[in-house]
Amino acid sequence: MRLGLRLFLAFFLITGLTAFFVLRVFLAEVKPSVREVMEDIMVDSANLLAELAAEDLALVAQGGKLAETRLARQLQDYAKRPVDARIWGLRKQSLDLRIYVTDGQGQVLLDSGAGSAVGQDYSQWRDVALALRGEYGARTSRDVQDDERSNVMYVAAPVREPGGAGKLLGVVTVAKPMATVQRFIDRAERRILIAGLSLLLFSLAIGVTVTGWLILNVRRLRDYARRVQAGARESLPQVPGELGDLAHAMEAMRERLEGREHIEQTVRALTHELKSPLAAMRGAGELLHEELAPADRQRFAAQVVEQSERLRELVDRMLELSKLELQRGPAHPERLQLDELLLRLLAREASRIAQRGLQLRWLEREAIVVQADAEQVELALSNLLVNALDFAPSGSMLELRLWRQPGRACFALRDHGPGVPAQAWGQLGQRFFSTARPDGRGKGSGLGLAIARQVALLHGGSLDFEPAEPGLRVIFTLASPTP
Repeated sequence: MRLGLRLFLAFFLITGLTAFFVLRVFLAEVKPSVREVMEDIMVDSANLLAELAAEDLALVAQGGKLAETRLARQLQDYAKRPVDARIWGLRKQSLDLRIYVTDGQGQVLLDSGAGSAVGQDYSQWRDVALALRGEYGARTSRDVQDDERSNVMYVAAPVREPGGAGKLLGVVTVAKPMATVQRFIDRAERRILIAGLSLLLFSLAIGVTVTGWLILNVRRLRDYARRVQAGARESLPQVPGELGDLAHAMEAMRERLEGREHIEQTVRALTHELKSPLAAMRGAGELLHEELAPADRQRFAAQVVEQSERLRELVDRMLELSKLELQRGPAHPERLQLDELLLRLLAREASRIAQRGLQLRWLEREAIVVQADAEQVELALSNLLVNALDFAPSGSMLELRLWRQPGRACFALRDHGPGVPAQAWGQLGQRFFSTARPDGRGKGSGLGLAIARQVALLHGGSLDFEPAEPGLRVIFTLASPTP
């Protein structure tokens, strides 16, 4: 399973479980909270009505009838009273309180309910029984068995003789069906559920965004590592946070290992290449200790000079290549006119071109300006030109072309020499690989094309080879030419 999917699933699991338990707690608290608020209001209402009923019950205790009192008439008017109120978007069109009054023995004297309970004994009901004992009386009962929505809450308050601490005259009970507030509960639960699901979706969106951001940066580092592994030279991508710290640490470690490996490879390759000229110099030096004819002595002395010059050239080029391989881009980028640079290089080699009887033919020459390191590009083009001169037969032609492609500047140079054997194509441009020159002067250092390729890579370009039959065509490209 990929890292991004694992992170997303982990985030989804954590967020989902958290949202589930939080919503469960909230939803579980809605109904009890509404009941508690409703009961609090009913306690106030019952005690208010108990004070209002005190004088009327005192008259009943003296032989009067409660049904003929002002309280009875007011309760009848309350039951008939029309109402149309919008409570936070919900419409209320009925008055739902039921009020009944009992005497000191629990006998119902007055009842505002539809099915009147006047004359019934309510002394065993919890609300009345507790209120008659001077305690807080309340109960919840069902009007229809097993129908939770028909639960009715009852809250009772004792009625005493006017004065507040007199004889207990009876009990006033206020009742309200839970069904009347159930729609408020349903709406609250629905809103909490919608808000919770919205928050969950928002959290998941954040999770997807964070996961995507993390995976994007991880993939940038992965792609960078793959390109570096393939031999590309480029700067470390900018990655924020701990990933950036990790990237810099890994880059530092890679540079150390790469530097070590580079030194080891360079030493091994240089040691191998130095063997031939050193052996030749040693042989010539040993012979010079012998008695030789002047012509032989001159020939062996010239061989020592030639091999020492070869050693110097090899070391110089190796140092140039090593310096290039440790860079990540152009050292000193500036505006560079490629066509003018090529003309200067050709003028520098004009005497050699004339001596060899070579002809130059421009197939195309555009005026191209690039942003590049002038010294590095001059070094690369000079090596390509010298290599073509080394392999071009006397009296042959060199074909040159400088043109522009979208986002690239291209230079092609073709000689009419022997070309390269098919089995050697894969080694072209590698360090110390070279083929024999057609004039019999032996092989070169094998570093000129490697230097040109490294310069092209540092500038985002490439060095490619094509068989020309006869000869070889070398194509040197640089990225991002400036119009």
